[in-house]
Amino acid sequence: MSEERNTAKEPTLEEQFQSLEEVVNRLEREEISLEESFQLYYRGMELLKKCNETIDTVEKKVLMLDENGEIHEF
Repeated sequence: MSEERNTAKEPTLEEQFQSLEEVVNRLEREEISLEESFQLYYRGMELLKKCNETIDTVEKKVLMLDENGEIHEF
């Protein structure tokens, strides 16, 4: 049996922030039900977690040059 690979593209950080902004905008609406607000809050927390993970990954890949021109991981 062959193993299926996940071919879905991971969203970019910008796309993740856009989704998070949409969740916040929906939460700010007055006509939202309590149940929907809980669901949106959970979705927002998941998006925030993914954003933080993406930022952490990028930070670990950033390299710094010291005064001697040598490269060091950030």
